[in-house]
This record gives sequence, structure tokens and C-alpha cells, in this order.
Amino acid sequence: MTNKNIPLRIAGVGYSLPETVITNDDLTKLYETSDEWIYTRTGIKERRVVSGEQNAIDLGFEAAQKALDRAKINPDEIELIIAASSAPPDLYPAIACHIHQRLGIKEQIPAFDITAACSGLIYALSIAKAYINSGMYKKILLVATDNNSRLVNWEDRGTSILFGDGAGAMVVTEAEDGIDDIIAIDIKADGNYGNLIELSFDGKNCPLVEQYEEKPKGIRMNGRGVYTFVAKILPHYVENLITNAGLKAEDIDYLIPHQANIRIIQAVQERLGYSDEKVVTNIKYYGNTSAASIPIALAESVEKGNVKLGTTAVLCGFGAGMTWGGAIVRLREGIC
Repeated sequence: MTNKNIPLRIAGVGYSLPETVITNDDLTKLYETSDEWIYTRTGIKERRVVSGEQNAIDLGFEAAQKALDRAKINPDEIELIIAASSAPPDLYPAIACHIHQRLGIKEQIPAFDITAACSGLIYALSIAKAYINSGMYKKILLVATDNNSRLVNWEDRGTSILFGDGAGAMVVTEAEDGIDDIIAIDIKADGNYGNLIELSFDGKNCPLVEQYEEKPKGIRMNGRGVYTFVAKILPHYVENLITNAGLKAEDIDYLIPHQANIRIIQAVQERLGYSDEKVVTNIKYYGNTSAASIPIALAESVEKGNVKLGTTAVLCGFGAGMTWGGAIVRLREGIC
């Protein structure tokens, strides 16, 4: 692989959400809670969840179609598919392989999944940038999709109030005009904090080897520990990302963060000194959609006119691992 440093263009962004809505008031039927209790602690009023046979693959496919339409690219032009998910319906085949099949792509292109939890979109974008900069691929489809509603323990008030389902997709291509839409990008992890958010795979060993012991069900989270870790790391990290790119906070038009908790978003906002108009949030209506939250927030805010194109934005995310990452991007006309 040669280092040609070919610039990348974000050509199209799309998203998909399930129709079923669960409000905070609905959750009072499952356990003792209230709309006020949930909203004041998280900023969440409601979330979307899959139902029936619908799953993360369906959502990812719909988001991919929209992103391709925006990019005005035929599926057969795609040379690589990367899917980011921490809640795949199946361990294999990969979601990316399902997307390849559903899009009807004739070529036998590479397609694989990555697991970086809620940082997945930033990780996938970093991988795509490396591939395009190297000259290996010219057109790549990124899909971030999760249906965490199928993996939470609905008896656990601490985690089940947080998550919603959704998908976002992004088409990235070689930039023919020579301008790289990724001004800066960085990804990091610290496995020493891996026990803050966990989801165990409930596999069974051969009974001739050992007796099966059932593992705890659902996503397990140390909410206070996660908040303490992220509130300490993320604001300073985003500030450094901007500074290291040779920019100042005021040079950035929008902050589009992972939608995990309104308090964490506000901590980053306060560090950068941004007004509410510069910070994109939709956690109130969708909850934490994991890796999908950033592309959903981007595409929806452009649709609603809250984010203008021809601008720059910081995308930042964090998740289980612990993983985190950020990107400073150009938002060109027509991407969503």
C-alpha cells in the first residue's frame, strides 16, 4: 500500500429510524420511574425501537440507500463496505455482507464489520480515510446501525432508559477537486476501563469440559463511572483535536456529538464556549442510538435546517472499550 495521500470527500449521508416510539411515561409500566426522573438525568423523553422482524440490518440497508441516493452513486460503484455495530442481529454473516447482498451489488467486493461501540462511525471513517488516502479504494460505504433494544435488560432501569435503535450511513469517495473533507481525525481507546460498559456473549461450553454457568443478561453499565471518565476526557480531547488541526474553537461552525447523555454534551459545549445553536442534539427524541447517533444527528439536522451546509463541524463519539474519537469535517452542499 503506497501513501499517495489522496483527499476524501463525504459524498452522501442518510439515516433510518424504526416507527415504534417508547416514551418515558411508557416505561413507568415496567418499573418505578417517571418522565421527570429520566429527563433530568439524561435529556431523553422518548426513543425508537425495532419491532416484529425488523432489525439493525433492515435499518442499515435503508440508511445506506438514502446515503447512496444523496451521493448520486450506484451501489455497483461501491468498492468496500464497512459496518459499525455493537448490537448485530447475528455474529455472522457480518452486517456489511448483508448490506452487500441487499443492495444487489454484483462485484465481490470486501465487506466487514467493526466493533467500537458508540465510537463506531468515527472509527469506520478513520479506516475509510486511510484506504482512500492510500489509493486502494475510491468509493466506500459506511453503515452504523444498532438495535440495542434487543440487548438491554428491560428490568434494569439504569440502562434500559438510555437506548434507542437507529442507523446512519455515509458514502465517502476520492475528492476529485483535491480538497479533503476530513480536516482532522483521531481515534483512541483505553482497555483499562473496559468494565464500565459490558455486554457478555452467553455461549455454552461442551458439558464434558465444564458445567454451564449462566451469565448476567443484557448491557451492564457503571453509569457514574462512565460519566466521570467521559466528562474528564472528552472536553479536553475535542479542544486538542481542534488546536492540533491549527484551528480555534470559533473556526468550527457546529459540534455534532454522540448522543449519550445531555450532561456530557453540555460539558463539551461549555469547554468550547459554544452557544446552543452550534451544538446538535436529538437525544430528547431518540435516546442513545450508539454508533448511529452521529450520522442520524447530522442528516436530520440538515433536513430540518438547523445545520447549514458549506460549513465545518466537529464529530465526536465515545463508547464501550472505552473507545473515543473525533473528526473535523467539511459539510459540502448536497451531502444530505
